[in-house]
Amino acid sequence: MAKATKLPSQYISIGKRFNGYVRALENLGRAAKAAGPLNDKISQLIQLAAAAAIRSEGAVHSHARRALAAGAKPEEIRHAIILLTSTIGFPTVSAALSWVDETIKNH
Repeated sequence: MAKATKLPSQYISIGKRFNGYVRALENLGRAAKAAGPLNDKISQLIQLAAAAAIRSEGAVHSHARRALAAGAKPEEIRHAIILLTSTIGFPTVSAALSWVDETIKNH
């Protein structure tokens, strides 16, 4: 299982109960990233946008943190969310921006 730092308690709990499952999930993530030419920053911004689209607050926080760690500037992270407006609508974008702003503030 991945390092437990900054991982949500639910993820840790699942990993303890279903270790092989979480290892497979993590291996799938690594394989998906290795399958193409996108760098980590762009990959995290794409995953951030997907998390916003499905209104997954935890995943938005996680991918915003990971995007920052991969070198994304706060403006790039916010822009990735704003770009979604015509696709997912203003209310969802507004919620995602509030989650991103919280993550950036605490970074």
